Amino acid sequence: MDDPGSTLVRRGRPFRDTTLFANVSDQDWNDWRWQARSCIQDLGTLEQIFRLTPEERQGAIATQDQFQLSIPPYYALLADPDDPSCPVRMQAIPHVAEAQKLPTSLRDPLGEDDAMPVPGLVHRYPDRVLLLINNMCSMYCRYCTRKRLTGEDNETMPRADFERVLSYLRATPQVRDVLISGGDPLNISDRRLDEILGALRAIPSIEIIRMGTRMPVVMPQRITPELCAVLRKHHPFWVNTHFNHPKELTPEAIDACARLADAGIPLGNQTVLLRGVNSSALLLKDLFHRLVRARVRPYYLFQCDPAEGLEHFRTPVAKGVEIMEQLQGWTSGYAIPKLVIDAPGGGGKLPFGPQYVVSTGLHETVVRNFEFRTFRYPEPLERDCTVAYEDKWFAAAPPTAALEAQPPHHGSQEARASEPAPAKLRIVGGTASR
Repeated sequence: MDDPGSTLVRRGRPFRDTTLFANVSDQDWNDWRWQARSCIQDLGTLEQIFRLTPEERQGAIATQDQFQLSIPPYYALLADPDDPSCPVRMQAIPHVAEAQKLPTSLRDPLGEDDAMPVPGLVHRYPDRVLLLINNMCSMYCRYCTRKRLTGEDNETMPRADFERVLSYLRATPQVRDVLISGGDPLNISDRRLDEILGALRAIPSIEIIRMGTRMPVVMPQRITPELCAVLRKHHPFWVNTHFNHPKELTPEAIDACARLADAGIPLGNQTVLLRGVNSSALLLKDLFHRLVRARVRPYYLFQCDPAEGLEHFRTPVAKGVEIMEQLQGWTSGYAIPKLVIDAPGGGGKLPFGPQYVVSTGLHETVVRNFEFRTFRYPEPLERDCTVAYEDKWFAAAPPTAALEAQPPHHGSQEARASEPAPAKLRIVGGTASR
């Protein structure tokens, strides 16, 4: 028989072990609509489930007018009721540090508001857009980078605004990829979601539709067979979800991911590096291995954004690099995400990590591996990388608007072929300097 303490650490509490949910039926507990209606949204209810610390109680009071509280019952009972260091609890319950105001904290850290050609549509990259279809979440993660939106009254994008989005996309054929986010798009009904996806799919230049959702993590009951049937109608369709700790990969969450995968939907995961929650290579390796077993590809490991109220979650950049150093080469490539900073002010996602190039020259490049052994890679004698068949390929069928949107090359092929070798690099304290 499982040790009760170990079960609590790994699995949380059975819902009938709590006074609040003791009389709830299995049918209700497994119904996502009941979960959504029953979210914990006030301090009194929170205190019926958790033994709050003074810092948590003060945090709930201090943030109630800034960023709402909402925790689905399923996710609330996954958290430890007595241990404030529980990673699920830290993501769900406000802390007094969240009310801290710092000059380095930004209301819109990713510069999304300034990159909206029409309301709710962020167009920063040449060939893809972000569609913020709503501002509602069932679970308001305390590290949310969009508190400026999700802290407002719940609403879905008005139909008139969505028509403006469609008009913009029809007139902008270089956009081939639409990422639907919010809020959480799966707070919308299946019927409305079907309408939205169908309208996007009807635009010929849209090749891929993606969705970002945390529902498989915080409310896996939402991933119903009916929802999966709607989503599979609109292939190619991709889903990125948002597991941050191995404790979140419960049997219910794994089953939800399986339903999506069985519907032919490729799954990725975006983890945020959170101090005290998952800022450990051992924990993240465990998470990424479990994700791969659940048919979810670790996609991004995000450096936490400098948004308002997030300072207590942020790690030094060097910590992320150190973690990647402890993953690369020590586990399979499928289990290693890309470490990125979403550049403050709207610079976009920038990959970074350990430096493996020791030096580069005309005749060879010196690299080192995960064990810090160095190897010499001989450079080729010929440097011209022209693809002779390229012109013929595109003459047979002109490139799409998305391909034509590529930035121009810096100089001609011939000029680059005759360029001098790059300056030598040397490693200083684990980073490259010239």
